[in-house]
Amino acid sequence: MDNVQVVSIESVQLNDFHIIDVRSPAEFREFHINGAINVPIFSDEERAQVGTMYKQVGKEEAKMLGLSIVSPKLVKMVSGLKEIRASKEKPFLIYCARGGMRSGSFATVMSLMGIPCCQLNGGIREYRRMIVTGLRSYHQNQKPFVVLEGMTGSRKTDILERLTVEGYPVLNLEEMAGHRGSIFGQVGTEAQSQKAFDRNLYDRLSEIGETNYYLIESESKRIGKVIIPDWILNGKAHGQRIHIHYPFEKRVQAICATYKPEAHHDHLREALMRLRKRLKPELFHDITNDFQKHHYENVVRVLLEHYYDPKYQYTSNQYVTSPTHIHMEDLEEGLAKVRKILHDYEQFKNVRDL
Repeated sequence: MDNVQVVSIESVQLNDFHIIDVRSPAEFREFHINGAINVPIFSDEERAQVGTMYKQVGKEEAKMLGLSIVSPKLVKMVSGLKEIRASKEKPFLIYCARGGMRSGSFATVMSLMGIPCCQLNGGIREYRRMIVTGLRSYHQNQKPFVVLEGMTGSRKTDILERLTVEGYPVLNLEEMAGHRGSIFGQVGTEAQSQKAFDRNLYDRLSEIGETNYYLIESESKRIGKVIIPDWILNGKAHGQRIHIHYPFEKRVQAICATYKPEAHHDHLREALMRLRKRLKPELFHDITNDFQKHHYENVVRVLLEHYYDPKYQYTSNQYVTSPTHIHMEDLEEGLAKVRKILHDYEQFKNVRDL
């Protein structure tokens, strides 16, 4: 492997490469470098077979089994990478779990075929280490937070998405987690692992760069599978709060538009069953009856009135700071009012920091 350059994660700009992850699909799904393409040497089942051979028989036998599995795939794999490079002429950065045999062997084959490539030293483990170290530095150099809050369906996420596009320092935690933060939160989304969330957070913080504050939605400590870092939760607890008030019926419509119940009926039904123990039996009966009849707006109305709104009100009463209240009839009005508050906050902070 002397002809393959081995590089550290700190020494390269990832955008300069086609990034190739040669780990199994399951490893890739759990966590990978953003922008990476999965070209697995082993399928999930094949990886398990090689691992079993290694543990039960020995290293050399496992290597031979791996070679017999990979060899028939090499022509197709190399041809695929040549097609990728033809679309944009950049070298390849190859990585596996620890920068060991899988990435090293594949990079050697590519090099022998005249395809320029490097191997990532330490593999995904070093990339993970860089993220953990980077997030620790953000914790130590903490910025103030502006927190967007409001009852379920108040279009907080819509506002954050628009403000992100406009260049505001938004940390959209639900988007990073692939979950909307409720029992129904995974409907229509793909929940992220903790490692993937940390990667998304690190990438977004790096993208924002220097800023006077971060803008987030008020979230609990856990979003789906993900635990929010304490430094963000502390920032939320002491942050400048903006409370959005949106008419009840418009909240119902917004929720239906977000969750698309006709398209996700079965998935929503499964989530609804998890509320059985949290609602009075007669109320749950009425909700499930309406749901089976596809009377989705009725279901949302009852859930808001008897579950989500009381739950939100209880949580909101735990804060010690007072929010700035805004009332909106539509998204554009809400955006204008939030922008005004953020502008005033920036001006105040700039003057205070002089």
